[in-house]
Amino acid sequence: MKVLFIGDIVGDLGLDAVERNLPKLKRKYDIDVVIANAENAAKGRGLTHRIYQDLLMMGVDVMTMGNHTWDQREIFDFIDDTDYLIRPANFSEEAPGKGMTTITKNGQTLSVINLHGRVFLPPHEDPFKMATELVEEAKKISPLVFVDFHAETTSEKIALSWHLDGQASCVVGTHTHVQTADGRILPGGTAYITDVGMTGPYNEILGMKKESVLYRFKTNMPVRFEVPTKGDTVLSAFFVELDDQTGKALRFEPIYINPDHPFKG
Repeated sequence: MKVLFIGDIVGDLGLDAVERNLPKLKRKYDIDVVIANAENAAKGRGLTHRIYQDLLMMGVDVMTMGNHTWDQREIFDFIDDTDYLIRPANFSEEAPGKGMTTITKNGQTLSVINLHGRVFLPPHEDPFKMATELVEEAKKISPLVFVDFHAETTSEKIALSWHLDGQASCVVGTHTHVQTADGRILPGGTAYITDVGMTGPYNEILGMKKESVLYRFKTNMPVRFEVPTKGDTVLSAFFVELDDQTGKALRFEPIYINPDHPFKG
């Protein structure tokens, strides 16, 4: 199975980058399943039902979330009724939605799990314990298991990858919006990257207008961060090919498309 994961989609420019580039990427890599982190898709904070539907129409098969899951109140009205939208599994048991889903393409079934870090972020249930339980459950269905770990620190993300090495097929980190250069296949066969990066405004700071971010750094005064609606875009993604029988990763490739690194077909 060939899987493409698209890093944190930020605002309208992120959606534009997906719509423009995803068809080309699916052709180039012969993709079976597309997963995308969509927790910033609605103007930088949360996800609306319209955007959820738009991403499905663009060719995204499964969407994951993170610390901005509940920023758009309308998500409470539809998250329980969606098959291919998941939120971090280690949120409270009282939270609506689910933290794992499965999708079958070309005769193979992939389980997708979403987890949330606890370092420098709001406290949640233990992601390591939850990961073990969900991967064991998923492997009763198929050896193909993909994990999005939405976390702040590199150490926590790397720790989870080693915790799941040989159990999950692929563990990717999201949240920090900068693609890291440490993609690898661990000894047990698990593909890993600390952060896939973001998909959205390119000439800004982490997807927000750079002027407001610079003002905050230079003055230490509160300011509202805004997502630009015009300008160049970046698409950050991670491609991985999995062995259908063993679930182990065979190869991977980080993808980074922007004006300085144009798409190469």
